[in-house]
Amino acid sequence: MSKKILVVSTEFGTERDEIVVPVQKLRALGHEVTVATPSGGEVQTVLGDKDWDVTVPADRALNGVPGDEFDVILLPGGTVNSDQTRINEDIRALLRAQASAGRAIAAICHAPWSLIDAGIARDKNLTSYISVKLDLENAGAHWVDQSVKVCGAGGWTLITSRNPGDLEDFIHAIDAA
Repeated sequence: MSKKILVVSTEFGTERDEIVVPVQKLRALGHEVTVATPSGGEVQTVLGDKDWDVTVPADRALNGVPGDEFDVILLPGGTVNSDQTRINEDIRALLRAQASAGRAIAAICHAPWSLIDAGIARDKNLTSYISVKLDLENAGAHWVDQSVKVCGAGGWTLITSRNPGDLEDFIHAIDAA
């Protein structure tokens, strides 16, 4: 079944493969994928958080994105991107609305930081990049070291993965959700 998927990123610091690969593969699987940034501007990706890489065009600005329009919100990682998404109130509100409505959220690498700041990480079973583990545990989440973790606790589905090496499993879990 085709899903409407919103990929939420800031305009800088997103790990290239964590946005490019899911967008391409989920579209190829027949899903309607929309990339949104706070300004509607393109995403400057990075490799390994250090080296600038390709840019990814945004389809729209986050401003005015209806909370009930998407089946899945996907948060790509990248340390700088994730640090900025976690403090963006519009993104936090969108995540809270998605979870409250019982719709899925997918987050990879450092992106689960945003779940903490949105107040929706508590009691979720999840994974992330290893450096985010303690933050998630301190927020009341239960961290596991596996390529993908799907958790339905709290009445909404959370799909998480650790890093770009887990993208195949991550994309499959989003497709199957």
